[in-house]
Amino acid sequence: MLSKEEAIAVKSYKVCLKDDVKKFTKKLFYALFDKEYSRKHNESIKDLFFNITKSLEIKNAKILWEMFKSQFPEIRDKLNLDALAIEQNDPATKSLDEVYLAYPGFHAIAIYRLSNALYKLKAYVIARMMSEYVHGITGIDIHPGATIGSSFFIDHGTGIVIGETAIIKENVKIYQGVTLGGLQVKKSLSETKRHPTIEKNVTIYANATVLGGDIVIGANSTIGANVWITQSVPENALVTYQSEIKISSKK
Repeated sequence: MLSKEEAIAVKSYKVCLKDDVKKFTKKLFYALFDKEYSRKHNESIKDLFFNITKSLEIKNAKILWEMFKSQFPEIRDKLNLDALAIEQNDPATKSLDEVYLAYPGFHAIAIYRLSNALYKLKAYVIARMMSEYVHGITGIDIHPGATIGSSFFIDHGTGIVIGETAIIKENVKIYQGVTLGGLQVKKSLSETKRHPTIEKNVTIYANATVLGGDIVIGANSTIGANVWITQSVPENALVTYQSEIKISSKK
């Protein structure tokens, strides 16, 4: 009988699936917003999905695909609200076209919403691979198990981390470098809520860190840049980090 370490050492892992998942994710994203592209590539997208599920030995792939595909209209509707939130809140945005075509935050949210649907259908590995693909090209790490409400706005985005059990309600804005993480990383906590809850209409500015499964950021609050939060924040609060900065002349 091989030990667990020996079994891992000799097992063959199909890491080349990364390429298939990359193609699948890109085509799925394009097809979601481009009807002509969807018409031309629908079969190839489905074939890629079946190839991936076969390699991962996922059963009932046809049923899984139909259940996943049936959610595309709802996902598109949610993403349209996300795009509007970006266009209405970012003064640098000149048009909705710019959001759909050029915003890494929107791209990351789109792949999150697709991967989240698969995660809920218990296709955990595919969902995780999709999220890691978009993480690699945007620098935004959203676990597919997170719960994110409508009209979500990510600005800039690089370095954002949103953990598996995080809950984000409607109309939340998050800037670059924000972490919604856990206080502990013990394996025994895998089935518990480890990440914070962000209520409606909250803004979290750059490089803020919010840690803990029991932490709630109250509705309509603003979390300033660079703060470190490990306790709940009431509604309508303003949380800032104060440091003494002195500017003096060289003369």
